[in-house]
Amino acid sequence: MGNQVVGEIVFFSVVIPTYNRKPILEKCLRALEKQNVQGYEIVLVDDGSTDGTLEWLEAHKEEFPHVKSFLQDHAGPSAARNLGVEKALGDTIIFIDSDLVVLENFLQAHADALTQGQKELGSDNFFTYGAVINTANFDNPTAEPYKITDFSAAFFATGNVAIAKHWLEEAGLFDTGFQLYGWEDLELGVRLKKLGLKLIKCPAAVGYHWHPAFNLEQIPNLIDKEIQRGRMGVLFYQKHPTWEVRMMIQMTLLHRLLWGVLSLNGALNERTMAPFLQWLINQGKPQLALEIARIFLNWYNVKGVYQAYAESK
Repeated sequence: MGNQVVGEIVFFSVVIPTYNRKPILEKCLRALEKQNVQGYEIVLVDDGSTDGTLEWLEAHKEEFPHVKSFLQDHAGPSAARNLGVEKALGDTIIFIDSDLVVLENFLQAHADALTQGQKELGSDNFFTYGAVINTANFDNPTAEPYKITDFSAAFFATGNVAIAKHWLEEAGLFDTGFQLYGWEDLELGVRLKKLGLKLIKCPAAVGYHWHPAFNLEQIPNLIDKEIQRGRMGVLFYQKHPTWEVRMMIQMTLLHRLLWGVLSLNGALNERTMAPFLQWLINQGKPQLALEIARIFLNWYNVKGVYQAYAESK
């Protein structure tokens, strides 16, 4: 499927897994087609979408000369990214998510950081990590300013990262055992770190990560995601039983005490806090409401981790 630009040497392969994200994916792909560099392809892997994603792409293929699309049965983002890497022609893979909208200098910024890193280190044993700005502005996602809550301490996260393809293959690609939500990219990051790879920040390569503004209807899904993340966190820890991973997945007494105290041992929950959260949303502060909701969301996560760990023994 798709139509690759004929005769163009491919340096970058932008790998994007997608699942039922058509409205924002349209913006994602249009932004990538406007890049001010040559020599790139967009490898889109549809993870069994049911919203007409590939039909839409086929109907608009003239608009997307850089896009190659592939379809797989719904198997999750790990399998989709692995297929994307396998099909990629470029020596450098750039991972972004299908709800990320970038600026015209996005690929150039990664290219500059990769060139600089190669000069400084004298090798390619590093990857570049761009900035991700969260936004609920669908009409104009790239208008969002950077906020303190956009900071990420992750070593390797697939929202916006560029890496030599051979390192991914050497590390063994993504573990498809991570079937539920969370941790598959950070787990690969642990293996990349063991291979001696370094992280080079690339703040000029900005991606605007769109998600709808927080409302109370989202809470059951957010709770479910935290419980899933807890289960996948235990899988992460079983593969890499280190203190660092315990801290990442919140499987420590410190986290248990912290979120237990902050949530008053679960007394502050989705039911008791709903009126206050709704009041904040009505005041035009949905982001603040979400940050406060994280008190009980994290408590669900910590409980999920410990429950999954007890079941795994």
